[in-house]
Amino acid sequence: MKLIPEILQAQAEIRAIRRDIHAHPELCFEEQRTADVVARNLESWGIEVHRGLGTTGLVGVIRNGSSARTIGLRADMDALPLQEANTFEHHSQHAGKMHACGHDGHTAMLLLGAARYLAQHKPFDGTVHLIFQPAEEGGGGAREMIKDGLFERFPCDAVFGVHNWPGMPMGAFGTRAGPLMASSNEFRIVVRGKGAHAAMPNNGNDPVFTAAQIVSALQGIITRNKRPIDTAVISVTQFHAGDATNIVPDQAWIGGTVRTFTVPVLDLIERRMEEVARAVAAAFDCTVEYEFHRNYPPTINSEAETGFAAAVAAELVGADNVDSNVEPTMGAEDFSFMLQHKPGCYLFLGNGDGGHRDAGHGLGPCMLHNPSYDFNDELLPVGSTFFVRLVEKWLAPA
Repeated sequence: MKLIPEILQAQAEIRAIRRDIHAHPELCFEEQRTADVVARNLESWGIEVHRGLGTTGLVGVIRNGSSARTIGLRADMDALPLQEANTFEHHSQHAGKMHACGHDGHTAMLLLGAARYLAQHKPFDGTVHLIFQPAEEGGGGAREMIKDGLFERFPCDAVFGVHNWPGMPMGAFGTRAGPLMASSNEFRIVVRGKGAHAAMPNNGNDPVFTAAQIVSALQGIITRNKRPIDTAVISVTQFHAGDATNIVPDQAWIGGTVRTFTVPVLDLIERRMEEVARAVAAAFDCTVEYEFHRNYPPTINSEAETGFAAAVAAELVGADNVDSNVEPTMGAEDFSFMLQHKPGCYLFLGNGDGGHRDAGHGLGPCMLHNPSYDFNDELLPVGSTFFVRLVEKWLAPA
């Protein structure tokens, strides 16, 4: 690996910041302490700081030279509502809150590693916007920062982001042009019927039986309505009905998630789900209330920027350690909102197999959203150097 020596020498300091953030996790739109840590450090290096975007988000601005070109680098700051199983020294100090997705590491990589180096050396011609985003975990913090004028106030020719990826070899990169992560959506279908004695169901209209038929029928959308080559998932994850064993209730409801890689497929599924649910319910003399909420759109990398980022990564860690056609995941990411407005690329950075964890880690796997997870601190200089090299090459003097 061709790491920047100055960043490598600061690894212990970057790690200390990362572990401090890990020990003090904050949930979406509550990242006040984390934002204070970020702002205080940025300002100490003479970086212009703008706060309050998307509630607790902030942007650091570094300018150099005369070029009008710009680049945006994004790190997420929020934690998850999860009780940490780890007991090592830097475990969460807040019950029910945990950095179980590595946002502590993402923030530290962009902050102490990349931001400080860029501010002190300014190896570029143009403007760098350091985007520290709140509320990635379900709050749509990227969307809220955009609503608050992110790209009007801080124009970006392109935006780039990195997420650690457990199971991928430590320090390896993975990305792809086109859909990298899926859209995330929720649905709720309430089936209303007519209650009756369970021994005489003919006297009512059974919403439980009807809802069960709807659960099965929804999968026909996946197998018979969309094209087989279009990837999508409908998962019913909730089924609620009744309070007694001998009573057919008046209503039942089902809920779950839908994931797709394209908006047209999502449009099809949302429409067909309602049509199927209402038709099945009508067949059994029941009615339906249908709700569908689009949370995050698919994360779709632009081709040119993905090729650029993959080439930068290859120079850093070697071409054999960069998969530029990595398998997409049905997980979701709200960096997708930024990619709807600007060209750019999102990349995975291998977090290893969990062997890096300190003594006292939980017995579960080192996987995202797991109470035994911990960010691999060996990635800190890798991610920081990658951000710096992106800037150097994107804003290279003409």
